[in-house]
Parts: sequence; C-alpha cells; structure tokens
Amino acid sequence: MEESGSSFLLPLGTLWWRELLRFYRQRSRVIGVVGSPLVFWLLIGSGLGTSFRAPSTADASSRGILASGQAGGIGYLEYFFPGTLVLILLFTSIFCMMSVIEDRREGFLLSVLVAPISRSTLVLGKVLGGTTLAVLQAIVFLLLAPVVGISLYPLQILFLVAILFLIALGLTGLGFVVAWRMDSVQGFHAIVNLFLIPMWLLSGALFPASGAFGWVRWIMKANPLTYGTAALRQVLYLPVQAAEGGVSSLALSLGVTALFGVFMIGIAFRVARQRAI
Repeated sequence: MEESGSSFLLPLGTLWWRELLRFYRQRSRVIGVVGSPLVFWLLIGSGLGTSFRAPSTADASSRGILASGQAGGIGYLEYFFPGTLVLILLFTSIFCMMSVIEDRREGFLLSVLVAPISRSTLVLGKVLGGTTLAVLQAIVFLLLAPVVGISLYPLQILFLVAILFLIALGLTGLGFVVAWRMDSVQGFHAIVNLFLIPMWLLSGALFPASGAFGWVRWIMKANPLTYGTAALRQVLYLPVQAAEGGVSSLALSLGVTALFGVFMIGIAFRVARQRAI
C-alpha cells in the first residue's frame, strides 16, 4: 500500500537516520572508508609524483594538460586529489549498500516491506542515507586540499559539495541495484572488484584520457564517473584546467553526472518493485 504524502517523510527520515547511525557505530568501516583512499593518495601520489609529465608545454596547452613541475602546472598529488575524493564516495557507497544484504539476512527488509510504506521509500531512505555518508566522508578529505596547494573559497566549497552529492547519488544508487540482487556479501565484493573498481580506474582519476590507448579513451568517454571526476577537477582548479584530455566541458560533466544519478535512482526503484525478497 502506498503511503500518503503526510506519512512519507517519517519512514524516509527514519531509514535515512538508521543508515547514518549504523555506519558510524561500526568504526572499522569509518576508518576503512577514509583511511584506505588516504593511503592510496599518499603512496600513489608520492610514488608517481616525479614521473607525472605531459609530453610538452605546447602540446599540453592544446589538449588542456599541464605538466608537473612546469609553470602553472600541477603535481601528481594535486592531480590525484579529485580521484581520491571519488574513491571515498565509491568506498562509502559500497560499505553502506552492503547493509541491504545484511538487512535481508536479519529479516529487517521483510519487516519494512510488509509495513504500510512503498518500496520507493525504502530505496530513497537507504540511498539518501548512503549518499549523505559518502558526502560527509569526502568533505573530511576535502579539508586537506590546502596541503597540496589547492585554495578553497566558500562558494567553491558549496559547488564542490553539490558535485560530490550528485556523484554519490549515482554510485549509491548503483550499489543498491547490485546489492539488491545479491544473496551474499562475498558475491557483492566480487561484483565490486570486477566492475566498480575498474569504473573508478577508468574515470580519469589516475591518468588523463589523452595518454591512454584509443580503445581506453572510448571506454573513459562512455564511463559516467569520468564526468564527475572531470567536474570536480575543473571546480577545484578553477582557472587552471587540469589534465582532462578534452573529455568534456564543465556543463557537460555536470549534466552527465546529474543524469547518471537520476538514472540509477530510477533503476533502483524498478529493481526494488520487481524483485521479491
């Protein structure tokens, strides 16, 4: 039975708040979500710091690429910073949506489904809860931006938070779709390692599309996460256009990222309504 408008917000807010409490009560997950990307950022960024070079200044300018160590350029820690933000969003969505499988095992999902609320409320409650957690974790890491020489301004921070929300919405929705069809946490991790991690690797987080093989560039252009990463990078660096290899403009990046989030929410609604627990 569908709930009326007056009773929609209460179950939605309850499910949203439950996701936040459940996550932060498991401190190991909090440490893993922030700690792992931070270690990756420091180790990979420091290891490749002196190896990250554009072909030449002229070629870099024509392609929108700036070389590390050159005037007006960026180092690899800076380049990898937006990708690390996206990695935090990805890790948080993975950890949060594992709760779908755990709730099914514990019987919580069944108790919610027999309650007088729609499945859309269940989807929104869990996805918005995961999205909120992902954005909060990313904001914590965003505070480290001045460490690598990225200056942040209040309006810029608000814009970045909005982009982080759009990216997190799409990733959490995707995580929900995958988790809803899984019967085991092990199976969920297998899908994540096979699909979601490569999706991040080919988002421009680690390397610009301009330096990749032709078929890799096409995959990166088809990857919706590429546009979220590009949007973050362009807003973070403002007048300095980071190495994107001509993937997209800011307007296109924002549009694709928003459409990806809306699309995944729609798929989550469809999957939740069609598949019985």
